Amino acid sequence: MAVRRVLGIDPGLSSTGYGIVDFSNNRYSLVTYGVISTKAGEPHGERLLCIYNRLTAVLSEFQPTEAALETLYFARNVSSAIPVSEAKGVTILCLAQHVVPLAEYAPNTIKLSVTGTAAAGKEAVQKYVKLLLGLSKIPEPDHAADALAVAITHINQRALG
Repeated sequence: MAVRRVLGIDPGLSSTGYGIVDFSNNRYSLVTYGVISTKAGEPHGERLLCIYNRLTAVLSEFQPTEAALETLYFARNVSSAIPVSEAKGVTILCLAQHVVPLAEYAPNTIKLSVTGTAAAGKEAVQKYVKLLLGLSKIPEPDHAADALAVAITHINQRALG
């Protein structure tokens, strides 16, 4: 059976989480995870370029065949959502240029897929990511754990479809 290699992404301007999970023989296997961090004092364009360049390096090194990211939801602070939207745009551009198919999932869909309940809290999602991937500890920082949850969700959704 072929191995599916899925890149999950939790977009953000100051911290973009990524996680790569292989899926074969109905088993998840962690490949890597991490965070692309940018500094608030840097010029805005340079921060976006940093996300693009680091994501390009991840794509080149690990060669995922599919990608998924968390859709944005607008809470009380729309001004904080704009930089996240820009990071998401750079991410989508990068994936398109590398011809990696992309799917998007709502936060509640991710929670439901990973924990079995759409109302799960962040800690529960992180705990289930640890269990599903057979890790000895919860992946940190939380943006990386969220990205792994996105990858797992994509695998689950495609397995059902």
